[in-house]
Order: sequence, then C-alpha cells, then structure tokens
Amino acid sequence: MANDKRRKLSEEEQDDLVFKALAGPDRRRILDLLRDAPMTTGQIGGHLRNLDRTTVMQHLRVLENARLIISRKEGRCRWNYLDVSPIQRIHARWIEAYAAPSAELLAKLRAELEFSKGS
Repeated sequence: MANDKRRKLSEEEQDDLVFKALAGPDRRRILDLLRDAPMTTGQIGGHLRNLDRTTVMQHLRVLENARLIISRKEGRCRWNYLDVSPIQRIHARWIEAYAAPSAELLAKLRAELEFSKGS
C-alpha cells in the first residue's frame, strides 16, 4: 500500500494491523534487524537465509501496511526504516496502563518489608 493510497484507519484497525504483524516471528526478526539502523531489502534477506526474497518482500509489505516500517527507494535499492511510533502507542495503551498498578504494589510491598525489617 503506497503512502499516498492509504486510507485513514481507526486506532483499532491500526492496532489490529500492528498485532497481526508482530505475531510473525520472521517479522519480529526483521524489526530487530532494523532497530539499530536502516537496511536494504537485500541486507535483510541476507540475515534471513531460510526465506526467499519473495517471502522477505511479503513480510516487509505486512510491516509497512502496519506502519512499523517506512521504505524508500534509492536507485535500485529499497531502504527500510523502523518506525517505532505504533509500538509506542500500543505500549501506552496496553502495557503502561496495566503495569502502573503492579509497580505501585511492588513499591508498597518493598516499603513494608523495609519497615518490618527495621523494627
């Protein structure tokens, strides 16, 4: 899906695409590869020797549709860049909100243990 042809997705639809993209271990591996620096499609394929070029391209398309990567054609090379904003949005909505009460509980437990230890 080219950038100019993308329709506006609801947050729920966008989150669904991200979760589906993250469900694939090969796609997660691609995201790990792109974490440190952008890579060409050929470089990514070189790290995923168990996959043929067509399969790598299909995985990149899923990641791009989920807006987890941004690709840019430069000459004959296609450069792929990680876009962490969808992951940050999911973290804020699904992880941070649920982790806060647990962190508060652990802090309270620690304070109680330290208090009882000092008594």
